[in-house]
Amino acid sequence: MTTALLHDWLNQLGGAEDVLHVLHEMYPDAPVFTSIYDRERMPPAWRGWDIRSTWMDRLPHIHRYHQPYMPLFALTWASLRVPAEHDLVVSNKSAFCIGARTSGRHVCYCLTPTRFIFDFDGYAARERIPGATKVILRALNVFLRRWEIGAARHVSTFIAISKEVQQRIRRQYGRESVIIYPPVQVEQYSVSCRSEDFFLIASRLLPYKRIDLAIDAFNQLGLPLVITGDGRDRARLEQMAGSHVKFMGRVDDATLCDLLSRCRAFIFPGFEDFGIAPINAMACGKPVIAFGRGGALDTVIDGITGVLFDRQTTQSLAEAVKKFSGVTFAPNEIRAHAERFSVTRFKKEMLQVIGD
Repeated sequence: MTTALLHDWLNQLGGAEDVLHVLHEMYPDAPVFTSIYDRERMPPAWRGWDIRSTWMDRLPHIHRYHQPYMPLFALTWASLRVPAEHDLVVSNKSAFCIGARTSGRHVCYCLTPTRFIFDFDGYAARERIPGATKVILRALNVFLRRWEIGAARHVSTFIAISKEVQQRIRRQYGRESVIIYPPVQVEQYSVSCRSEDFFLIASRLLPYKRIDLAIDAFNQLGLPLVITGDGRDRARLEQMAGSHVKFMGRVDDATLCDLLSRCRAFIFPGFEDFGIAPINAMACGKPVIAFGRGGALDTVIDGITGVLFDRQTTQSLAEAVKKFSGVTFAPNEIRAHAERFSVTRFKKEMLQVIGD
């Protein structure tokens, strides 16, 4: 069976790219079809892969600012035909790559139905899109939504990354799916019983991640918060931060591992489809304080592996941090829970579904 991989865009590193890395381990000879490819921002080892981007790579500033081009991505994927020699296509989908035309079996590993289409108001509010542009994009979305629903009919098998995404696939595409949790490199972490006086966030600094909630809460609590990662929301977040909040920018794996091993708890304030970063923290035996919706409901067990807060507000998060201080957690039990999300388990379940 000759395989091809589809990935929406390659201009940033996050959970989607972690999944792609493991899919490429499973199918090392498979070409990766993508819309844009910023070689400088991707891992150097990936330059040895067969990565095939489209004409969109030549558009002005698209590697750094791809959001304004959203409707064009749909058009590009709709016109892309995967060569007929590939009788298995695995799409790693968060946006429009589901629309590529294929002649073989198409297995979609669905990170989410496209937020830009199905949750436009929420997407636009966080991205601060100008009013006139918002009106135009909302009108275009009527057609894009129909197009994506139609594209979903041509997928052979849907795999969802969480119960939240499984429900969205059923509601928005009218399709059933199986759940396979994303792969997490838990083996690179070990249990730590150290607990220093700081809480940790490791995230891209994007508006929908709701890092602003955490900053407001820790400003209010007067507790130390360390934030790693970078992104277009960093300047705004730094202006909000008080003296107890420290920004470290992007850090290497060794530094992140050290921070995870020493923090009191990991903070996860966004409404996420899944969330790999909290699993990394739990692999170190660290509890997670998370917003209790989306993928966090699949990964965080309230009172055992962390604390959930039920409203996405500063006050609700602050109350969860206070509640956390009164709970005793067992690092080895948290680590055992994290091992349920290993890379080995992901590969085994993926091959079983693809084989079936």
